[in-house]
Order: sequence, then structure tokens, then C-alpha cells
Amino acid sequence: MRRSARFRAAAVAVAGIALASCSTEAHRASGGRPAELRLAIGGESEEGYDPTLGWGRYGSPLFHSTLLARDADLDIVNDLATRYEVSPDRLVWTVDVRADAKFSDGRPVTARDVAYTFTAASKSGGATDVTVLREAVAVDEDTVELRLTKPQSTFVNRLVSLGIVPEHAHGPDYARKPVGSGPFVFEQWDEGQQLIVRRNDAYYGAKPAFERVVFVFTGEDASLAAARSGQVDLAALPSSLATGEIPGMRLTRVESVDNRGIAFPFQPDEGRRTDEGRPIGNDVTSDLAVRRAVNVALDRRALVDGVLNGFGRPATGPVDGLPWYEPATAVPDDDPEGAKRVLEAAGWVDADGDGVRERGGRRAEFPLLYPAGDSVRQGLALAVADMLKPIGVAVTAEGESWEVIRTRMHADPVLFGWGSHDATEMHNLYSSAQAGVELWNPALYRSPVVDAELDAAMAAADPAQAAAHWKAAQRQFGPGADAAWAWLVNLDHTYYADACLDLGKLQVEPHGHGWPITQGIAGWSWTC
Repeated sequence: MRRSARFRAAAVAVAGIALASCSTEAHRASGGRPAELRLAIGGESEEGYDPTLGWGRYGSPLFHSTLLARDADLDIVNDLATRYEVSPDRLVWTVDVRADAKFSDGRPVTARDVAYTFTAASKSGGATDVTVLREAVAVDEDTVELRLTKPQSTFVNRLVSLGIVPEHAHGPDYARKPVGSGPFVFEQWDEGQQLIVRRNDAYYGAKPAFERVVFVFTGEDASLAAARSGQVDLAALPSSLATGEIPGMRLTRVESVDNRGIAFPFQPDEGRRTDEGRPIGNDVTSDLAVRRAVNVALDRRALVDGVLNGFGRPATGPVDGLPWYEPATAVPDDDPEGAKRVLEAAGWVDADGDGVRERGGRRAEFPLLYPAGDSVRQGLALAVADMLKPIGVAVTAEGESWEVIRTRMHADPVLFGWGSHDATEMHNLYSSAQAGVELWNPALYRSPVVDAELDAAMAAADPAQAAAHWKAAQRQFGPGADAAWAWLVNLDHTYYADACLDLGKLQVEPHGHGWPITQGIAGWSWTC
């Protein structure tokens, strides 16, 4: 996930939550169910709630409608759109917009608003990438044409992820007072503490069962404490904290494509820097033998069992299990002896007997950066260091802020998290055209073969044709070839939910443990 809209988990005192949730506890004590739902599912969006800047890409946009949506089976269905078609040359997407949708200020949603939203997003440089858009034109009140500069097989995902904003109300303060046509209406945002929304009774779709929903912004420990004391109805917690029973709540395990992997700086250290002054290159990870040895040595099943408490599965690439995944790229792991042979064949030997290999005066050592405060990534980084020590590679796990990581990510390995229902993410992680753009392709990986396959996949006319190119790209950048990354695990997202809260059928979730579960929030209900 590109993190231009980074999430912060602001600490909120449990006592403060208790005061705000006394009505919830009173209802529970009397055997009733409150009309207010309280969730602790992660941090807030620092940039606010403007879809043209990226809000709503993961989970429900809450206040906004999207033209299309993905159902629980990940099939694409209509939302604000009643139908769409693509021209034979794949350059024009024509969308018919439903006539009964209104914004929360009472104004109707028109094709003009849709055209404005896509135009604004294309110009904003935000996290929802619609740079392929040439122009968006409202041809009448309920029909919009999205005209592209070139065909893009993944453009349908922009129709799924981009919430529609009103042209008449989209001003400088919009991100903090959003107006939309979704199932909920923005009510209040106390920055660093909570976000409050209320049911949109004018919504064209099925009305939510809850009059209000309160999102409390808590850290991991405070979320667990709030769940244990009955102060929230659902809490998103890392697998390391999902280890015990909580009276009145059930542990819900949701499969995801949310992965964790190590990006290896691909260029040697030649003293170069980016235009912003960031150092480029690493003389250890730029060596193919080191990257392959790391991939072979790691015991990914042990990472799942030990760090994730079994809540996940080993990762073999960035898109495991998705329709464009190439399973042939997986390589056997947990083979430290094989990793040693790879290193020795490349001239990495421990000549001085200190346990760390050297070559040409260079020690086989590097830091492994991860975002401080992320307990799962910390656990993975420490476990990776332990697993690589026996093969003579010294790794030091370092928790840092994202500001520091951005400065160092072209020169030091970083433990990232990604995972999307949109294949565009794979293009962005490996394309040389995206090298160093925001957090995309942070290792500055470059391969003409991969670039050609990724570009062909993006321009393909149909999903099957695109998938063939996606798979060919994986065969080149995967662990048995360029080994540009070492993918570690795919997470199961873990939640404690009130035993009487029916969450319906849950999607396989993308990256972003917490907010993605809100994809179906309009259909949640009490069962007792």
C-alpha cells in the first residue's frame, strides 16, 4: 500500500473510552443492544477523509459511494453505477449513474460529480492512481465517459476504490468535513481520539442497522484493554495479542492478502543520492547470491507459527492466491545448508571465524528497518535476524519512524507490508518507472524483462491475457531468479467481536488490518 496517507495509532486512555461508552455498557447490563456501535480498528487517516487523496481505498469509504464495488466473494458489482461498458480500443469507459442517489446535503449525485471526482483525483497526486485518465466528461445528467491516454487492464479498480465527491462542496476543508452519498454521514472527528458517523437515512441502498458508529483511535494495548472491559464491540488486534478468550466476545479470523516482505536495495553503493539527498545502494544486498541465500534460508512456516501464532500462511510472492499469481515461482525454504552453499560459491566466506561472512573486505551484514510500534513487524525482523545468523549473515533489526525509513529505504532493507485486490500494486512494486515514487519500488529494482511484462499486463485487453504477463514478470523477479524481495508471510487478520454482532460473510481482506473489515459494515446487525 502506498502510504502517502499514513495511519497513526494515537494512544487513547482506556478511562476516556469508558466515559464515552457508558451507554453501551448500560444496554449490555440490561440485556438490550445499543443503537451505537463502537469499534477500535486502528488509526486515523492523517490527511482526512477525501477520496481524491486516497481515503477509502481499503474498506468502506463510509460517507461515499463508489461506481462499482466488490462483494464478499470479490466479484465486481454495481454500486452508484447501473451499468458500464468499455470501447473496443479500451480507451473509453462509459458509465451510467443511478438517478436516485443524493449527497448528505440533499443535492443529487450527477454524472458531472463523477467526472469532477475523477479529474480531481488525477490531478491531486494522491494514493488513488488515476494518472492514466486523459479526461472525464459528463455527456448527460447520468452518463459519464472516462477517457484514457492508453488502455489499462486494471482501470476497473479505480471505479471500485474511488469514492465520489460533490463538485459543489469539494473545497479546502473537505477532508475534515466530508459530504458524500454513502451509507453513513460524517458527524464528528476529534483528531487523535475518535471519528463519529451516523446512519444516512436517505441512502439509496440497504440502510445500516446502527444509528451511529464510533471509531476510537487506540493503540494495540489500549484496544485489547477496551475489548476486555466491554467498552468496544469490535477490536482489531495483531495476532500476537489474539491469544486468549474474552468473555462475551469471539475471536474472528479473516484470511487476507496482507503480506510482509523485505525489500532489498538492488543497486550497489556508488555514493549516489536521490534529488532529495537520500543515499542509494547497498554492497551486500545488491549481490544476487545474498538475496537468494536469504530466501532459501528463511523458515517461513516457523515465522507463521512463532510470530503470528499460526494466524497466517507462508508467503512465496507479493500476490499469493490471487488470479494472477504464478505458483511456479515458489522456492523451497528452511534450507540453511543450501543457503551456505550459495554464499560460498559467490565468494562469501567467514575467513576470521567471527561468525559473519566476508567478501573483498565487505562483511555480510545489514540493518533491517521496520516501522517502530508495529509489534508484528518487530517480531518478524527479530526472527529473520535469528534465522540468518547460522548462515553467516548478520542482521540488526531497527525500529524507525516512517520519515527515517523513507530516507534510508534505497540503501537499507526494509520490512514492508502490502497486499491488494488490484494487480496494479505489483506493477508499482517492481516497475522501474515507479522506482522511488512515494514508497513504490523502494529498492530501485530494474529489469527490462520485468518492465516489458508489467507494461504488457497493464495494457492487456482481457484479464486472462493480463494474467499471463503478470505471471511471466513473477518468474523473473521471483526468488529463483532476481530475488528482488524476500516475501515472508501472509497475515490472517484477527478481531475480537461481540458474540452477538453478526459481521456477515467477510471478504478476503487487503493490506491494512482494521479498516478493511468495514467493507460490509452496512450489513452488520445484532443477533441477540
